[in-house]
Amino acid sequence: MTTDSSSTGTSAAGGISTFKGQERALRADRLGTGGLLLSVLAATAPLMVVAGVMPTTFAVMGIVGQPLLFVVLGVVLILFSIGYAEMSRHVHNAGAFYAYISRGLGGTAGAGAALVALVAYNALQIGIYGIFGFEVSGLLATYAEVEIAWWIPALVAALAVGLLGWLKIDVNARVLGVLLVIEVLLVVIFDIAALADPGKEGLSLHAFNPDTLTGAGVGTALCFCIAAFLGFEQAPVYAEETSRPHVLVPRVMFLAVGGVAVFFALSSWALTVATGPAAIVGTAQKQSAGLLFFLTDSRLGGTFTDVLHVLFVTGMFAALLSFHNVVARYAFAMGREGLLPAAFGRTSGTSGAPGTGSLLQTVVAVVVVAAFAIADDKPAGDPTAPVLHLFTWFGNIGALGVIVLMAAASLSVVVFFVRRGAAGAQAWRLVTSALAGLALLVIAGYTVKDFEVLVGAGPDSSLSWILPGIIGLALAAGLVLGLVLRARAPEKHARIGLGNEAFQLDKAASS
Repeated sequence: MTTDSSSTGTSAAGGISTFKGQERALRADRLGTGGLLLSVLAATAPLMVVAGVMPTTFAVMGIVGQPLLFVVLGVVLILFSIGYAEMSRHVHNAGAFYAYISRGLGGTAGAGAALVALVAYNALQIGIYGIFGFEVSGLLATYAEVEIAWWIPALVAALAVGLLGWLKIDVNARVLGVLLVIEVLLVVIFDIAALADPGKEGLSLHAFNPDTLTGAGVGTALCFCIAAFLGFEQAPVYAEETSRPHVLVPRVMFLAVGGVAVFFALSSWALTVATGPAAIVGTAQKQSAGLLFFLTDSRLGGTFTDVLHVLFVTGMFAALLSFHNVVARYAFAMGREGLLPAAFGRTSGTSGAPGTGSLLQTVVAVVVVAAFAIADDKPAGDPTAPVLHLFTWFGNIGALGVIVLMAAASLSVVVFFVRRGAAGAQAWRLVTSALAGLALLVIAGYTVKDFEVLVGAGPDSSLSWILPGIIGLALAAGLVLGLVLRARAPEKHARIGLGNEAFQLDKAASS
């Protein structure tokens, strides 16, 4: 007897339940290790970190030991990933963070986490449009002698990213992969050139000395540096689109965390070697976001530096696309489980991508960029506004949200396995999760405490509580939604975090 998959709930690939229609599940078996790794690493935007985050951390925080910070954070995030990866073997859901938190801490907590994730990843994605538009506008002025406002390329990019969001994820993975490989290659070339032609102090390892981490700026520097890692935690978001999620997702997470930690530690060390550890802070303060380009121009020439500027733009585009895909999948998972309207819980019939979630993210991005463009009302526009405001404000809102989610996920891992009676078998994973959770809570505390420094506001500025308050409001709204669902629609509340398993239950109940 033949069976119609649209009514039985079983997809052809991977045996994933799609009760009530194939459009209720993401298409399986579309990503392997390489495609998944490139998709999540693209969000780290390595060139944006080396050219933007690192000089800012040196200049604003005055911390010479940034390379050591990347090592420390790498250890913390590997500890986090041990429990997080084990959780991914038990839960396959495009709403990764909130699905895990739901399984450990309950549906109401999961609803709160879902809203935080949706806001945080939207903020991270939208913030990049500011620096993207600023850089493209500068390139056009320099090389084409064309003067355009920053928001024009930002809006064009938003529409292009939205279009790609409707296409297959494997097409997106190829786009991301090519851009990422070229970025990394160029940074490695700079690293080698810096080590071959060091500053006055030679190949100094002073930046790895623990003494370089003393001072009031260390906590805030941790906030800057942890943002550079964001992307690795997205691997479980694509779990439903891999053939062996229990193998591929943990593998990709550990490769991503380890690779990012080593790459950024060495690259930030190369910056200190190029200027000399004693001069890195002063040089970064003088050159600002031009530090990397200033150093490559003297060692590798103007042509290399020009190519680096172009790749800086393409790298940001790759990050925009990566974060866009994550937001679309969170919206899909939330729509499928009743936390957003049901329309978000369906995929595009042609590509199997979460088209409605993609459209939502695009609309939000266009509205926010347009609002900042209108606010930039000076005669010639404020050339630094998109970087200092859109990029800085939204980037740090997003980073705070993800740090909070990681801390909550660490606690959820512990509770999940304890409740299942697996505390003994998973003891060492529970210990690593608890340690990571405590470290992440400390970083979150520093982030909130020093938010005015992170966004460049004064100590009495209302932005120091309004901006982090956005994450607090998202959490509160999500918790209220969870409580309402528990009281008025307990069947929907029970679905939170179940993903496709909910449709398996539907199928069993209807048979």
